[in-house]
Amino acid sequence: MRTFDDAARVLGELEQRVMDIMWSDAPQAVRDVHVRLGTSQLAYTTVMTTLDRLFKKKLLLRDKVGNAFVYRPAMTREQYQHRVVEAALAPMWAGDRDSVLAAFVDFAARTDSATLDQLSALIAK
Repeated sequence: MRTFDDAARVLGELEQRVMDIMWSDAPQAVRDVHVRLGTSQLAYTTVMTTLDRLFKKKLLLRDKVGNAFVYRPAMTREQYQHRVVEAALAPMWAGDRDSVLAAFVDFAARTDSATLDQLSALIAK
């Protein structure tokens, strides 16, 4: 079985849309998510499979309510983003830390000056 560490560093488009729904308004049953996705071209079973995959990746928790599962996030959006960054950086960190840090700072600087100031404040903290 694929877990967060080896499968969910980057979510697919549908998985991301489902997680956005879950982070904004959980808990949700499959039917609720299907309706919230707002597309008649998306099969109910596709949404059910996507929720099950996110559960198996440990991004969602679920409880049985009657005959249906009700899903909720296993972590906040911020915790997820933190784990994605850690999972992406860990293999590179073991090698050349200076290059990893330089790339990170360059990216922050290209974003805008406020982001670089925020990074400086986090380092000082």
